[in-house]
Amino acid sequence: MTGTGAAPRSSTRPGRERLAPGSAVVIGLLMGSTFVVLLNEMLLGVALPTLVEELQVTPATGQWVTTGYLLTLAVLIPATGFVMRRFSLRTVFLGAMSLFVVGTAMAAVAPSFAPLLAGRIVQAVGTAVFIPLLMTTTIRLVPVSRRGQMLALATAVPATAPAVGPAVSGLVLSQLEWRWLFVLMLPLGVLALVLGATKLKNITTPEPARLDVASLALSAVGFGGLVYGLASIGESVSGEAHVSPVVPIVVGLLGVTAFVLRQLALAPRGDALLDLRIFRTRSYTLSLLVMVFIAGIGAATVVVLPLVLSSVLGLGTLAIGLFMVPGGAAIALMSAVGGRVYDRVGPRPFAVPGALIWVTSLWILSTVDATTSVWVVLVAYVVLSGSQAMMWAPMTTTALVVLRAELYPHGSAAFTTVQQLAGAAGTAVLVSAYTIGARITEAGELSGPQAIDASQAAFTTAGVLGLGALIGTLLVGKPRPPVPDDDPGAGAAAGAAAAGEVQAPQTVVP
Repeated sequence: MTGTGAAPRSSTRPGRERLAPGSAVVIGLLMGSTFVVLLNEMLLGVALPTLVEELQVTPATGQWVTTGYLLTLAVLIPATGFVMRRFSLRTVFLGAMSLFVVGTAMAAVAPSFAPLLAGRIVQAVGTAVFIPLLMTTTIRLVPVSRRGQMLALATAVPATAPAVGPAVSGLVLSQLEWRWLFVLMLPLGVLALVLGATKLKNITTPEPARLDVASLALSAVGFGGLVYGLASIGESVSGEAHVSPVVPIVVGLLGVTAFVLRQLALAPRGDALLDLRIFRTRSYTLSLLVMVFIAGIGAATVVVLPLVLSSVLGLGTLAIGLFMVPGGAAIALMSAVGGRVYDRVGPRPFAVPGALIWVTSLWILSTVDATTSVWVVLVAYVVLSGSQAMMWAPMTTTALVVLRAELYPHGSAAFTTVQQLAGAAGTAVLVSAYTIGARITEAGELSGPQAIDASQAAFTTAGVLGLGALIGTLLVGKPRPPVPDDDPGAGAAAGAAAAGEVQAPQTVVP
């Protein structure tokens, strides 16, 4: 893509290309929109007791406002690679954000539980594409020398939103009724929609890709079954599950196996829903395996830590929500720092110390009891969150930069899908460890010593699993992009075009 009318501008730092204003607008809009939709994902966990009381449903039914959302994501994310190939950036963004806004409005006016659940599912349909779209667009628009920095900021979005969500929810519920959780989201969604309609232009050429319905069905059965089964393990351990989680897990594994075989059969014709050639690249596969541990324990911590704060330290709902906010800030800060370090030295010098600090923080949390100061736990949590970002951003960047351009949508879709599965698995494992360690009484209540045992069992398990991430970071080396970036201004020019601007290729100062 070429353009005229603007003089080339040189970088302010030798050897580093300046990100064009157009690229900054596009990526910034996608980051902000992704943060909004992911923030919404975690809002209803804190609101569940309120929903159970006001909508007169059981807790097992009420939890579907979150479980149904996650199931929808698990089913649809593998198909986002096809969506990004078949449609342009602007079309995908406007369609996805429109669905999110419609679902949010449905949930805000829902008179009963069923319409609320329907609204949540429509929200999830719109949400599914945002993380892969953000990652793919960022890596396409950003010059090689800036990719670590920008992808680090992009990965901070899905890592920060879950930490901030409970705080926002607790603050809103302390003053307003639960509908305001959706009412307050509507203006943000509409604003993103308006900005997308006015600022985004088509920067990709849609391909004549064909949707394989059989692959989509197998994806739904496989990934949906795994997420549902893994999410049911905690209930099964406590005796509350109506169906053994073994059944959906087995069905899910069979579905995923059939899905993989189907993709291998379709690959020679170019019709695969998910191109499995991404797994031929060692750096991608190894980084993905490390992310299984990081994403699994990260998601589980957001679920288990509030239980510990409540049952062991006696904090209330609003205090717990506010407790989680500094963790999100630590993730954002370390992601920004980590991206700059990555661009200079690669993943290992930042990720390995991060893994060591992370495992140490998990060990400290495994020693929490009734005598532990809240401030000690807060510091441990903030350090845990920051060190998690020290691994998350380098692993994501390392995985994606080694892929060829045509594999970006597939790589980001698979990466996001595995993170969803890892989050469900990690939560299931730690909640099960918490439940087993608690030795819950027949009345279903935790005594003081039981709560301490539950907390220590959960975080001891997390610490042991965290060693997997530490070992993995030692094996991941500095990636080598498959194709040299001979035109460092190409990404900047594409970004300017995406924002409706015309920008000449950027000049690199030798």
